[in-house]
Amino acid sequence: MTQDLYDIPLYRPPSEANSLILQLTIGCSHNKCTFCTMYKAKKYREKSTEEIKEHINRAKQNHLIADKIFLADGNVLVMETEKLLSIIEKLYKQFPKLRRVTCYAGPRDILAKSEDQLLALKDAGLKMLYLGVESGSTEILRNVNKGVSADEMVEAGQKVKKCGINLSCMIISGLGGQSLWETHAVESAKVINSISPRFLSLLTLYIDGGTVLEKEIAAGNFKLLSPRQILEETKLMLENLQVNNCIFRSNHASNYIALQGTLNKDKAKLIKQVNAALNSKEFKEGCH
Repeated sequence: MTQDLYDIPLYRPPSEANSLILQLTIGCSHNKCTFCTMYKAKKYREKSTEEIKEHINRAKQNHLIADKIFLADGNVLVMETEKLLSIIEKLYKQFPKLRRVTCYAGPRDILAKSEDQLLALKDAGLKMLYLGVESGSTEILRNVNKGVSADEMVEAGQKVKKCGINLSCMIISGLGGQSLWETHAVESAKVINSISPRFLSLLTLYIDGGTVLEKEIAAGNFKLLSPRQILEETKLMLENLQVNNCIFRSNHASNYIALQGTLNKDKAKLIKQVNAALNSKEFKEGCH
């Protein structure tokens, strides 16, 4: 990766570790979530057609056999559809081995696209979108300034599914704090059940310096869950999930135990693993 092509830091989902990253936008157009610092140092802007053309040409020199491309930064889907279609079509011409193009997608950006626009992007080769659901509770989504309600999140996810684009959803364990952990677990499961994504990932809340949420913790307005409580929340969420053929992962570096399987097929096994961890010395009550 040629560093001068990119506005650093650069982020991508764990599953895109071997993908060529092309940065079409800088930062995040929403950029108001209280828990996130990923793009706080960047001012949002969309790269010009000439910048993107140069970016692709230079990247091609070093990645002639790229078979997967992830489009950065935070919400490329906010781009005008015809421009994005033109870029995706060009990528498949420029990279003959290319088999998939993916990107993050904010829920409001999905809702702003018509079904015809999403279908056109799918037909052009946009194979998967990563949707940060974060929580299925409207109260928690409001608390963290996500910008949508739970119903709007479901609408966005179902819209992607209806248009035949694979969907990977992310939930943040612990995002409800101690006062809303049960609500977070149960309501998140409800939203995921309604969306029925192909992939579901759990990440654990990590507090970066300088966030609004860090200030809320310091003021005593938000109490973090202990590792044991995170596992209890995970168990409750798993118990309430009812999805078929959904690949589940909770093996990010932020997670306290590694879980992976296919829901609902492996649900009992996953709950058994959580129970084993809860009964282990490491996670006995009072351990942090």
